[in-house]
Amino acid sequence: MSEAKPEIVVSASGLVKSFKGFRAVDGLDLTIERGMIYGFLGPNGSGKTTAMRMLTGLLTPTEGKVEVLGLSVPKDAETLKYKIGYMTQSFSLYGDLTVLENLNFMATIYGLHGKYRKRRIAEVLERYELTDLKGRFAGKMSGGQRQRLALATAVLHEPPLLFLDEPTSAVDPESRRHFWEQLFDLVEAGTSIVVTTHFMDEAERCHKIAIMESGQKRADGAPKDLMAAMGANVVEIEGPNLRDIRRKLLGAEGIVAAAQLGARLRVLVTDDIADPQAFLEDKPETDGASLIERVRPNLEDVFVTATGEGRQ
Repeated sequence: MSEAKPEIVVSASGLVKSFKGFRAVDGLDLTIERGMIYGFLGPNGSGKTTAMRMLTGLLTPTEGKVEVLGLSVPKDAETLKYKIGYMTQSFSLYGDLTVLENLNFMATIYGLHGKYRKRRIAEVLERYELTDLKGRFAGKMSGGQRQRLALATAVLHEPPLLFLDEPTSAVDPESRRHFWEQLFDLVEAGTSIVVTTHFMDEAERCHKIAIMESGQKRADGAPKDLMAAMGANVVEIEGPNLRDIRRKLLGAEGIVAAAQLGARLRVLVTDDIADPQAFLEDKPETDGASLIERVRPNLEDVFVTATGEGRQ
């Protein structure tokens, strides 16, 4: 008996957005399945936010086709906005309204009425630890509190698909961890999530990611699969003169990249070299090193090999 095909919640082909001739998004193809957290990973200016705005119907593509929850975008953007949640990069709620007033305002926008409206507001107040803060002005809240309020308003109407644009860029590490646990709770309850981030640890939490650079998708897949297929092995070096070793290794044949992390130099060696550890041990540049060992790759290594210097 064959497995049922996964439901596709977002599909894009040949997506382009140009601003006065500059292609902010350049030929993006995308397929996102229901029930996952899909991440766009990339630096500022890589096209993550522009891509998300086209997927939500806020921007009209210059070229290409987009379908979200079975609706054609931007043609059906008005219908779509009631079926998705969207949390912007900067806090976009009203600072001179209280938490409860903001929730009531958004409930009106989404057309929630009667007992359902009261129940949903009470549920998100409790779930996102806002009950004791419901009388506080949003403008007087901390970054973590504003983040919880923004998420509460984004999911108030129980959308099956949630878009989050760098939602943790202005909060502390503890709030970030807690926020991601809340995202997994939403996924378990049936919500699909698309998120942009420039944090490697956040991208590693996603079920699948697209690595973006200069408006183009450089890699796409589950983080563990991207690590396995990145075309390089990782070796770390300990010892004196790490800066000098790095300078000498960069540009040498077989070396993809080298970067210092604390007291270690992390070196990416092309995977056509059978024993990367021995390869570096035999190099005169590493004379005097106290330790050379092969280590597990991480998503930052994948990013390096997929973008910039790693694609030379």
